[in-house]
Amino acid sequence: MSSPEKQLRMVKRADIVVEKAVEQLRASGQLERRDFLRLGTAALGSVLLSACNSQGPKWADRWLKTAEKNNEKVERWLFSHTHINKGSPNAYVAGSKFPSYFISDTVPMWDYAKSPWTLEIGGAVKNPMRLNMTELMSVRSKRQRVDHFCVEGWTAVAILTGAPMSEIARIVQPTSDAQYVDFVSFDKGYHESWDIESALHPQTMIAYAKEDVLLSPAYGAPARVHSPVKLGYKNTKYLTQIMFMPKRNGGYWSDIGYEWYGGT
Repeated sequence: MSSPEKQLRMVKRADIVVEKAVEQLRASGQLERRDFLRLGTAALGSVLLSACNSQGPKWADRWLKTAEKNNEKVERWLFSHTHINKGSPNAYVAGSKFPSYFISDTVPMWDYAKSPWTLEIGGAVKNPMRLNMTELMSVRSKRQRVDHFCVEGWTAVAILTGAPMSEIARIVQPTSDAQYVDFVSFDKGYHESWDIESALHPQTMIAYAKEDVLLSPAYGAPARVHSPVKLGYKNTKYLTQIMFMPKRNGGYWSDIGYEWYGGT
């Protein structure tokens, strides 16, 4: 069986291969962003699986953390504000078959008998505010047919309506040090922070309707963040807060090992 030192050399060699692939992609532009990331993930995954020993892959933890940072650099380079997702052209809108997910024991539902729902928008902004649903719906809205990408590998198409994050940012005016945005929910405090570039992508929105009907509790009512530029677990549902920040603060899944950037 290979020693941990030899296994680590294998992983480092794989890192070199990925770096060369990035350079070739930069030069040729022949691969789509998602295809490249899937290819790189599969290659590194195969190496790590082959490297596992009886003690498991703990020996590679430090390298994996470094690899994630390098992967984030690649994803940020591949990110484009001009790329618009229109939903897989040959796919049907998932409708009621769109998967539902939450971390609470039961479907989270806002208790309107105790208090009205509001969305707090604050942190590193000049004009912090709190919006009720009527006020949120009065913000210039957008309706879009988009893909929803799950980290498990499946994709579903949905039609969502909501307020673009870029419009919300225009209203609250983030300060110059705002580099990240945290989306916080009432689903057991679930949250995920984003880089501000992804948060302000033209297709990132605070959605309150799906297929022209207000969101149901199963899909994140009263409001959720959604964007095709992020994997599903980054798209926080059951929103209560949007906080602009100078530093990232992790997230529910990214704190336990999932990739923080979570780009598609």
